[in-house]
Amino acid sequence: MHLPHGPVELPVFMPVATQGSLKGLTPEQLESTGCRLCLNNTYHLGHRPGPATLELVGGAHKFQSWAHNLLTDSGGFQMVSLSKLAEVTEEGVSFLSPHDNSPMLLTPEYSTRLQNVIGSDIVMQLDDVIAATSPDAARMEQAMRRSIRWLDRCIKAHQHPDRQSLFCIIQGGLDLNMRRTCCEEMLKRDTPGIAIGGLSGGEAKDMVDICTDMFPDNKPRYVMGVGYPEDLIVSVALGADMFDCVWPTRTARFGNAVTASGNLNLRNAVFSEDFSPIEPGCTCRCCRTVDDGGLGVTRAFIHHLAAKETAGAHLTAILEDQFPRFIRTFFEGVYGGDPQRFPPWAVTALKKVNIDLDASWIGG
Repeated sequence: MHLPHGPVELPVFMPVATQGSLKGLTPEQLESTGCRLCLNNTYHLGHRPGPATLELVGGAHKFQSWAHNLLTDSGGFQMVSLSKLAEVTEEGVSFLSPHDNSPMLLTPEYSTRLQNVIGSDIVMQLDDVIAATSPDAARMEQAMRRSIRWLDRCIKAHQHPDRQSLFCIIQGGLDLNMRRTCCEEMLKRDTPGIAIGGLSGGEAKDMVDICTDMFPDNKPRYVMGVGYPEDLIVSVALGADMFDCVWPTRTARFGNAVTASGNLNLRNAVFSEDFSPIEPGCTCRCCRTVDDGGLGVTRAFIHHLAAKETAGAHLTAILEDQFPRFIRTFFEGVYGGDPQRFPPWAVTALKKVNIDLDASWIGG
């Protein structure tokens, strides 16, 4: 994917620097992981430091000393995360700031203008977001159709389509027909990229398959708010390209390491005298020995720090053309080689793309 601040290899996981910084990492450290696209949040940057400051400094890239690409969430997710402070109408979303209780009316036009000032390489439309598991079908359809209307307003308000790519967001909860209807309408608008919203709460990823089957092959497909390893791997197999989530870096700050064999809670006393790397065989800076130019960080050291300091997490990329076998090996490693423990939703979803986790030759 080619963006103004450089190319980005797909699939890509975007770490979340909500307010312009990734907790526990400097921009240089983030860059050293190979990250070339990270996420900022429009709602939070709109409050602090605010559009006047960002415009004065020349945008969020300069403000946070980040030379690579940025994607901005439109602020729509705050309708769920800050629902007690928000009221949604056709005009937009009225918020009370969690910082100082000041009001903000976030309309499609204002969200787009804020993102234009931020200068993000990828701009997200403002969508009407409710929990995908909501039992209120009428409200779900209202949110889906309103998101389509709001996309039209975002397109009209967008000032820099030549250097900022606007992505639409597919809504519709867990209703297959609503998702299809939303896809059909959004695709008519021909935005540079397409996102699937409303699946960040751990829901089964059937909707990913339904949507990606309708998407054109030449546009990036972004599943918003997804970051658990199983979700990433299954969603890539179903045709998704882009993901973001606070979970990997948040869980790292509490001493949890995401490894090929599952999550390690390094706060547990069993690791207090474990002087092996966080993940043996990993070539990241943390796991490499000092002799190999790394930091030589051990599990015991992270155990020691976990209660007092932030612990860094490393990103990994899968570049080999062995994806189906990698998926099987991954699930075997995480679930102890027992197919009975594999999540049924993952088994079902992967069968749709001819990857059978029930096959007797798993791990062979």
